[in-house]
Amino acid sequence: MEALNNINLASLIDTSISLSAAFVLGGLIGLERQFRQRTAGLRTNILVALGAAIFVDAANRLTGHEGAVHVMAYVVSGIGFLGAGVIMREEGNVRGINTAATLWGSGAVGACAGADLLLEACLGTIFVLAANTLLRPVVTLINKQPLDMESVEVTNSIYIIAPKHAQKIALKQFIEKLESAGYQTQDVEVHQFGADDVEIQAVLTDSAVEGAQMDALIEEISNMDYVTQAYWSPSTTD
Repeated sequence: MEALNNINLASLIDTSISLSAAFVLGGLIGLERQFRQRTAGLRTNILVALGAAIFVDAANRLTGHEGAVHVMAYVVSGIGFLGAGVIMREEGNVRGINTAATLWGSGAVGACAGADLLLEACLGTIFVLAANTLLRPVVTLINKQPLDMESVEVTNSIYIIAPKHAQKIALKQFIEKLESAGYQTQDVEVHQFGADDVEIQAVLTDSAVEGAQMDALIEEISNMDYVTQAYWSPSTTD
């Protein structure tokens, strides 16, 4: 009977307005993402906004504004976890950060809609869309400028492919070879590579290396025992 006692038509109308606003505003953000063929498109952004709105609206009705504030805090952390799922790392390059940030924005818009802050939700939508559209030409213009290598941080990584059964000895010889050549590592990662091999990545502390010297070092590493392939890759970082 508690379910019947909780029926409140006035509150239901308020909830309908909140969810409709979250649906429309999340859809506007999602349309821009869908148009650009991003990982999280129209439906994802709408669902994120709707989910945040439903949680906050329910908390607002059951426990008042204080409860809604607590739920909004959980929404923030929950959307962050969801956004991490769309971030991909490919050969030292990170992709999907902007999509994850957009999902976070959709969640914030939905939370405002669920808390009956409709004007704030609309304003938030405008700013999220502006960041993804109006700032794009600015980013493109900056990216077209020649790189000032003194102001760009570069991370250099060396990779080797080795048999899984010889992973430990290959890693030991790899690090010793780098140290003997005068290179120190700040991070070492091991990834599965096919069924029988592993890829070992060593991130160097040096931000500037000579290409010819590095190519010569890679050739020496390629000739080491238990190493089937070796290569290096520089990448810029934020």
